[in-house]
Amino acid sequence: MSDATLFLMVGLPAAGKTTRARELAAAHRALRLTPDHWMIPLFGDSMADGKRWVLEGRLVSVALQALRLGTSVVLDYGLWGRDERSALRWLARWCSATCQVVYLPVEKEMQLARIAARRETAAHETFPMTEADLDGWRPQFEVPDAAELGGGELPEPPPGWGNWGEWAADHWPSCLDG
Repeated sequence: MSDATLFLMVGLPAAGKTTRARELAAAHRALRLTPDHWMIPLFGDSMADGKRWVLEGRLVSVALQALRLGTSVVLDYGLWGRDERSALRWLARWCSATCQVVYLPVEKEMQLARIAARRETAAHETFPMTEADLDGWRPQFEVPDAAELGGGELPEPPPGWGNWGEWAADHWPSCLDG
């Protein structure tokens, strides 16, 4: 294994992921990749008709290149799904790097307060989110289990996928290019 580590920031919006990602990047001299910092200037929208998955794929590709060069990377994506996290853990191993899942739980009241503060102080850096959005997103989020948080064994990929790399290439178009 190389000295490079892939840090996966996991949590719902306004959980403190970006703040923690900045701290990790500084402490580990890591490259920090945050799709929202690209989506707003490029498209003005968090999803932009599916362009987010293409952008995330390109950022994963950059992350893999950095890991192969021995540079640690912080992916500040949110990573709500276990499959996403499993694929990225597999890709880190494929690059001979380690992977650390960093989970930041957040209560709804704190989310609402942080979102309101963002809208007041940095509206140009964030997307509008309503309480109804938060209520809809919470059930979609898969909380990491002890095995994920401890770097345990990877589950098998979903049926129909030979390995997590194939799954990742389908989920994030262009992630394995370059």
